[in-house]
Amino acid sequence: MASSSSLWLLALAFLPGSCASLALGHLDPPAPVPLVIWHGMGVFGLPRCPGESSHICDLIRKTLNAGAYKKAIQERLVQAEYWHDPIKEDIYRNHSIFLADINQERGVNESYKKNLMALKKFVMVKFLNDSIVDPVDSEWFGFYRSGQAKETIPLQESTLYTQDRLGLKAMDNAGQLVFLALEGDHLQLSEAWFYAHIIPFLE
Repeated sequence: MASSSSLWLLALAFLPGSCASLALGHLDPPAPVPLVIWHGMGVFGLPRCPGESSHICDLIRKTLNAGAYKKAIQERLVQAEYWHDPIKEDIYRNHSIFLADINQERGVNESYKKNLMALKKFVMVKFLNDSIVDPVDSEWFGFYRSGQAKETIPLQESTLYTQDRLGLKAMDNAGQLVFLALEGDHLQLSEAWFYAHIIPFLE
């Protein structure tokens, strides 16, 4: 049976926005605990209309991008907190109030790194037919190669990993990172799959 603290963290990992930031920034666990599912490197596309899929979707993406980093929108729209423009990385880093901070892209907050590395296992689940998250690779901390929005790179090729700004490289070397994938759309997983692949990490 999973502990109460493990179940709390599991529930938290499914929540958007500053809840996750609160966990990394302020949680000081008495012992290593598991965390499951994280919205890695952000999104740069619309649900069921990824920008690289059509000219119309790309046009809508660029239109939305024009206002995504305005202070009022960042503070009031959770989706904007996850918006990551790979073409204008400087604007993203300077004006993203959540994602750029939690992913250590403006500086290193040692408490974020310390608390993440305290996890026994960091389990990331990629939904292979996800029509909500764009790019899907961000569910494994991959993202678009900087300067364009077509080609993605895996976590291991990112600056976040090579500079180990969040501790993910050290965790990977220690066998703490777990990459799972399953067929299906966003968060569409069966109870049987959940019990077979997720619950063991919480026991």
